[in-house]
Amino acid sequence: MKKAYRIFAINPGSTSTKVALFEGEKKIFQTNVDHAAETLKGFREIADQLPFRMETIRQVLREQNISLEGVDAYSCICGALVSMEGGVYQLNDQLLEHARTCFTARHPNTLGPQIAVELQREFGGEIFCVNPPDIDELDDVERVCGFHELYRQSKGHPLNQKENCIRYAASQGKRYDEMNLICCHIGGGVTVAAHRKGRMCCVNDAMNGDGPMAPTRAGWLPAADLVKLCFSGEYTQQELYNRITKTGGLVDHLGVSDAREIVERIKAGDRYAKLVYDAFIYQIAKAVGGCATALKGQVDAIILTGGIAHDPYLVNALTEYISFLAPVVTQAGEFEMEALAAGAIRVLSGEEPALEYTGIPVWSSFDAYRK
Repeated sequence: MKKAYRIFAINPGSTSTKVALFEGEKKIFQTNVDHAAETLKGFREIADQLPFRMETIRQVLREQNISLEGVDAYSCICGALVSMEGGVYQLNDQLLEHARTCFTARHPNTLGPQIAVELQREFGGEIFCVNPPDIDELDDVERVCGFHELYRQSKGHPLNQKENCIRYAASQGKRYDEMNLICCHIGGGVTVAAHRKGRMCCVNDAMNGDGPMAPTRAGWLPAADLVKLCFSGEYTQQELYNRITKTGGLVDHLGVSDAREIVERIKAGDRYAKLVYDAFIYQIAKAVGGCATALKGQVDAIILTGGIAHDPYLVNALTEYISFLAPVVTQAGEFEMEALAAGAIRVLSGEEPALEYTGIPVWSSFDAYRK
């Protein structure tokens, strides 16, 4: 029989700490502890949160009456790394150092491996980071834009994206690297990605204003008009950046980011809410079409995931636009904790090799082409 590996999954977020314990594919428990913004403001640096986050996890374990004795591995999310290939990375000194120093970005997910190290000292076990946010598998042609000193980046929910594709492929009796899939993560952020034979070769950079608008992100904007806003004197640089990444999109138009509330307003006859929400859906559909082009029309399925994929209005309207391309499959919600556990299990069972984090970006410039 296949061993039921015991995996403790760790996912520190901006205002929460998620943990879950798995025995094989069975989830023993999962907890999401929310943290008050005022509490987190008391920590000057992200690294200063480590004792607080550790005590949060220990309290959860006490409440669940669970010990981590005999755990096989800790599987955690971690950002602020250099661009890297998709896969499961075994924690090494270089990865841990980049996490501790927030090497490329400041985000609490850098606490993931640091928490795992603390637990490893007490209970033993291996440590893995599964499909970190810095995964970059873009085709080079996808990176080019109209300014030679700028390039498009890959920031596209790789953990949930790849887990959904792996799950769908398994449901068809195939491997992820045998299929061409388009996956739409539709939640607080929206990313639409083309997965060509196991590589996320095309995806919008949702973090920096690329792609469809989202509940709190602006998405595509008319470039010339944006430049005028930048020099209008009405906004500081930070205010405009926040509007692009935190207060744009649905909330900018309608004052709310909850799709359920917007749908209720549509049902009550709010015509502007319908126009904006329909535009949101339309933009996702256009991004799907672009991914289909990147796959040269060879698409096995289109997967809808994320929290807003629970909404029948969106699913039905989006399906009308895109079903001519390939079968549309809804896998609503997110599977990040399951993805963390599954990645560790694939390595421990020998199904997939663990990768080594080198700290060298997989891509940094077009210089090789210019020689």
